[in-house]
Amino acid sequence: MLKSRIKYNTASFITSAPDISKLPTDEGIEVAFAGRSNAGKSSALNALTDQKLARTSKTPGRTQLINTFELDAQKRLIDLPGYGFAKVPIEMKKKWQRSLGEYLQKRKSLKGLVVLMDIRHPLKDLDMDLINWAVDSKIPILALLTKADKLKQGKRKAEVLQVRRTLSELNADITVHAFSSLKGIGLNELGWKLDDWYLGPFVKEETAEPQE
Repeated sequence: MLKSRIKYNTASFITSAPDISKLPTDEGIEVAFAGRSNAGKSSALNALTDQKLARTSKTPGRTQLINTFELDAQKRLIDLPGYGFAKVPIEMKKKWQRSLGEYLQKRKSLKGLVVLMDIRHPLKDLDMDLINWAVDSKIPILALLTKADKLKQGKRKAEVLQVRRTLSELNADITVHAFSSLKGIGLNELGWKLDDWYLGPFVKEETAEPQE
């Protein structure tokens, strides 16, 4: 069960937009989820919110719009269009890419980006394009290596370390965790990182020293 400061299971659908001009007013805080069309993005959102928030499909690439979900009046989750796998016309892919780039570069309320990659095939060219876009825009990143249950623990740890090593060369605010929506691996780490972006880092209050 997810342990977090925010109740993500209160998330509710607000709108689907073809581009940022149709999104809610650009204020408050947004955290966006992005990834290749077969990376398990919808499953991760559903695991986080403990509800069927995002539609999962056996046909990758069904998310063609920017979907917005509200946690409260000032906090939103954003489900960005999947990329790289869907069997759709090239013009449609270009349109998605434009709306993705526009959102990352112009949306002021965007405070963090969750990039989802299959742990067995991370850091493909399109993933790196997205990560570099975010780095250039000074957006903190959580790289979630999904489908972690498909690997044994030793191999899983090795993949996480390798991705951390590669991304550390960008000298940016990037965190990397293994994740499995099926087994709950990394679910708390996802919730804690989102808490930090929405609320600021958690500081444990120290017990006051007794007065002499």
